[in-house]
Amino acid sequence: MSQAAFELHDTRRAAVSAIEPDPRVQAADIPPNVLVHLTEFAARQGIASEPWFAGLGITRQQINDPSLRVSYRQARMVISRALRAMRIPALGLLIGRNETIGSFGLLGLAMMTSRHFGEAMSAGIENHKICGSLLDVDFVAIDAHHVGVQAWPRYGDIELLPFLCEELFASCLAIARELVGPAITPIRMEFTYPPPAYASEYTDTFQCEVRFGAQHNRIVIDADWLLQSLPGYNPLVSRQALALCHQQLRGNSPSDEIVVSVERLLRNRLRDHPKLTEVARTLHLSERSLRRRLAESGRIFREIHDRVRAERALELLHAGQLSVAEIGIELGFSDPREFRRAFKRWTGMPPQVARRSLP
Repeated sequence: MSQAAFELHDTRRAAVSAIEPDPRVQAADIPPNVLVHLTEFAARQGIASEPWFAGLGITRQQINDPSLRVSYRQARMVISRALRAMRIPALGLLIGRNETIGSFGLLGLAMMTSRHFGEAMSAGIENHKICGSLLDVDFVAIDAHHVGVQAWPRYGDIELLPFLCEELFASCLAIARELVGPAITPIRMEFTYPPPAYASEYTDTFQCEVRFGAQHNRIVIDADWLLQSLPGYNPLVSRQALALCHQQLRGNSPSDEIVVSVERLLRNRLRDHPKLTEVARTLHLSERSLRRRLAESGRIFREIHDRVRAERALELLHAGQLSVAEIGIELGFSDPREFRRAFKRWTGMPPQVARRSLP
């Protein structure tokens, strides 16, 4: 890579890295499922993946240990190295559409034995972290007839967003078809990033309308599918599998859980500019209790709110469809000047500069 290319890369990363680093990126709490899929794909291509793990404190062999957990930092480094080494367009789509419900382990069993597709979908979303998801995922009711699975980049990381969205949504569709049959097809796919050079691969994979530069990353389906009964329904097995999934999730500390809950609530209500009191009430806590539980994790509400807004602003700037003033409204700012000042405080640069510097 030339010096000019290095400088461009550094400039592009500046807007993201200017946000105060989140300490959770170094917490080893993520199952290495995505890394396993990547290395197995590389092995089938005759590509050595051992160098991807150099200097990270983990090895290629160790990721097959079901008890191993990696940090987000370790996972993103391995993925970045894999993408550079393989240089395969649509790699995330290739990996995701070859995943099966067996790839989800206990969660796959809980989904297979659910009463209907909506129940399986809820189980998958509620417990997605035990399968090593590197995106934050939630269910969204879009209107009276459409629902979706929506994803956000974790810790404001938009550099790997195309690969992570490809892998997530291609696997979601593959598993949905395994559960209810090949007839299920999305109404549309939405992605916040610009169309890649291989955008036609998205249409081939999802067989529906694909929108790039959208405000959200999500797969949209007809709500009628939620009531589709599943042939493997077994209430006893489903309860047992879900109980074990919940047990794995409880491995996270309570302080981390409350931070995640606050972040999720803020993301869904940024336009309303929710206050601490409102968030506490929604979480069925007193304001004092919420402050205390956040303090136990070394966090304060304003810092979390600013981070969520900064990350969402960068995502919308990257999408390129909204003006700076419109992005400010999405984040709860009625005055564009107030948003510009806040964004510069978060990142050290004006939003227009950040937009030009993003890839």
